[in-house]
Amino acid sequence: MKATPLSNCERRFLLRAIQEKKRLDGRQCYDYRNIRVSFGADRGCCIVELGRTRVLAQVSCELVPPKPSRPTEGVLFFNLELSPMAAPGLEPGRQSELLVSLNRLLERCLRDSKCIETESLCVVAGEKVWQIRLDMHLLNHDGNITDAASIAGIVALCHFRRPDVSVQGEEVTVYTPEERDPVPLSIHHMPICVSFAFFHQGTYLLVDPTEREERVMDGLLVIAMNKHHEICTIQSSGVVMLLPDQILRCSKITAVKVAEITELIQKALENDQKARKEGGKFGFAESIPNQRITTFKMESAAVDTNDVEEQAGEIIAKADPPSEVFASPVVHTPGTAQIGEGIESSWGDLEESEKEEAAEEEGESEAAAFECEKVETEDTSTLKETKSDEPIVLSDSEEEEVVILEPQELPRKTRTQTSIKQENPSKKAFNKRRRKKRTSR
Repeated sequence: MKATPLSNCERRFLLRAIQEKKRLDGRQCYDYRNIRVSFGADRGCCIVELGRTRVLAQVSCELVPPKPSRPTEGVLFFNLELSPMAAPGLEPGRQSELLVSLNRLLERCLRDSKCIETESLCVVAGEKVWQIRLDMHLLNHDGNITDAASIAGIVALCHFRRPDVSVQGEEVTVYTPEERDPVPLSIHHMPICVSFAFFHQGTYLLVDPTEREERVMDGLLVIAMNKHHEICTIQSSGVVMLLPDQILRCSKITAVKVAEITELIQKALENDQKARKEGGKFGFAESIPNQRITTFKMESAAVDTNDVEEQAGEIIAKADPPSEVFASPVVHTPGTAQIGEGIESSWGDLEESEKEEAAEEEGESEAAAFECEKVETEDTSTLKETKSDEPIVLSDSEEEEVVILEPQELPRKTRTQTSIKQENPSKKAFNKRRRKKRTSR
């Protein structure tokens, strides 16, 4: 699914706002969005929120053979995934140009900058080393994926702990966290990316562009730097030609932003470490504010119960006395009643159509009863007129028994008949037709 393109009106509006040094979210040109770091229950798992851009990072490790060219160094692997869950324009399982460029930039920022001591990951030279795998997943895309992913990656690496190992001869023992405390990675510095967006052929500059601002920008400059003012990598893209003065100005801004972000990361790591040592609450669920769990949740407040009776007496004294007039019940039809004001109830009244149907049913039942009585009298007369040498077969309905009478043992009357009053009109009419057919024979 392709992303929704910007209309010409939106494009002109954004460019006009940038010319007036205004942004849609109210920030200044060199302001960053709010950065929020939350850690998971496991080591090496974190979520970084840069405004509404969210990136999930997870670090894992395993023992693998080293590379033949570097037998005493560990292996670092970085992977960033973009899914349609973050933005409709992103396609799953496809190596787009954006994804390839982001992965290469993150590899240069984290691996080529030598921020992690790879020799400390060696267990047995030439045989077994630790492979550190960093997987990042974009949860929501609102611009500046590079900065959010670089912050999430370095935070997850600093938060991760690998299992402790011991080597006795050729035997390698990996200890569980219960047996020995896990060992943190040896990290020399924290490289962090800062993105700059250029507009109108480099005339205007914005820090930390949003998704809409990225659509109308002419060029993008990314600088990765640590708090020691050391540039780890730099990348420029787009159709804009940058001057040396512009790059120097961007590097000075990057130094200030990196120092602020590094301090925020260290503070977040210290708070999480303190919560884990003290046995406090930690994890993604505990990082959610109370207002997002339920709207009606409020903090407990103390209630003063002193002088409650006196206050209640004052309120009762000031209140108006109750009225002594009671409404008389109004009976509209038998079985219904109404007290006070309201619309009259017509529940007991029958409509004209219902009255007509009731009258027709009564007439049909009376006619059916009269015909049944008439048929009974005819049946008794026919029984008397039958010849004495012929057997008599009595069968009025399906519910009646069939009795064959011989001439020698002819009783006066043998008949089992259901009550006519209990039969419905349709059954009575059916019995009537049966009797007429039998008498005609």
